[in-house]
Amino acid sequence: MIGEIAEARALGDLSENAEYHAAREKQGFIEGRIMELEDKLSRVQIIDLKNQKINKVVFGACVSLMDVSDEAAGEEKKYRIVGDLEADIKNNAISISSPLAKSLINKSVGDVVTVNLPKGERYYEVKEILP
Repeated sequence: MIGEIAEARALGDLSENAEYHAAREKQGFIEGRIMELEDKLSRVQIIDLKNQKINKVVFGACVSLMDVSDEAAGEEKKYRIVGDLEADIKNNAISISSPLAKSLINKSVGDVVTVNLPKGERYYEVKEILP
């Protein structure tokens, strides 16, 4: 980033130098993003559920679900409920603010939840809750 600004400066008059202004704008954006991430890191709380007995779905829990919707009945899925910044569907980590996670919070094994998804309503039965 500093190299881009130095290179743009070398091109001449800064008042009419588009490369310089673009590099400064990019630098400002990056510095703002760094400040945002530092703020989030300063407020991080570690939640450790490993030594706790869980009988309801809570933040941080791993939930095994059975899809009981008509067309996909029997398909089992497992998800961990995590914060927005940790969500990664490829690793089965869903955001606490997702429709599925919101519908699962405080449910117990055997409960059936209805989830309104973009492609329609789905029904899932909670099969297992793990820390």
